Amino acid sequence: MYIKIGPYKDFIGAYQLADLLQNVGMSEERCDKIGDWLSKTWVHTFCEWAESKKKRNIKVRIDKYDTWSMDSTLAHIILPMLKQLKETKHGSPDVDDKDVPKKLRSTSAPAKENEWDTDDNWHVRWNWVMDEMIWAFSQVNEDWEAPYHKDAGEYHFKDNKDGTSRMVWDREPVVDLKGLKAHEKRMQNGFKLFGKYYSGLWD
Repeated sequence: MYIKIGPYKDFIGAYQLADLLQNVGMSEERCDKIGDWLSKTWVHTFCEWAESKKKRNIKVRIDKYDTWSMDSTLAHIILPMLKQLKETKHGSPDVDDKDVPKKLRSTSAPAKENEWDTDDNWHVRWNWVMDEMIWAFSQVNEDWEAPYHKDAGEYHFKDNKDGTSRMVWDREPVVDLKGLKAHEKRMQNGFKLFGKYYSGLWD
């Protein structure tokens, strides 16, 4: 796999050009007026045309082995991106109450002063969802099942009636099925949240 994705291209339009005049001492108000004027001229048309020609530098090459275990491959990319997003994000999308614990729901937050305000748990809900996604993807490339399998002991030989022998465990392996299923359920919920809030993964 080879991935190289460059930064977004800066947009330069009539108002951006007018704002450059602030560097020579022109007031912001005056620059806004010039921007309004330029936006009605050929300058605006030219800027829109130039913008349509700019392409973000994106190069992706996928090798066959990348899809042998595609879930594992993607987890190596998704996990660090989720961690960085959590550290640098500047907002939160709307998270359904049913997707978070009761104490984080909007119904558990103090009453809002205005109908259009976000409740006190708005960002807390998104942080919780992000933590669950991060945790789920951190499990993909780990031997997460191992702690739920108890030591089964060792092999030893046991004689058969016909004089031959066979290898058997000295005790049966013990599996914590309840813990195993709970762990897997939490992982699947993290993946489900990733899909549901995919369009909310922005900074």
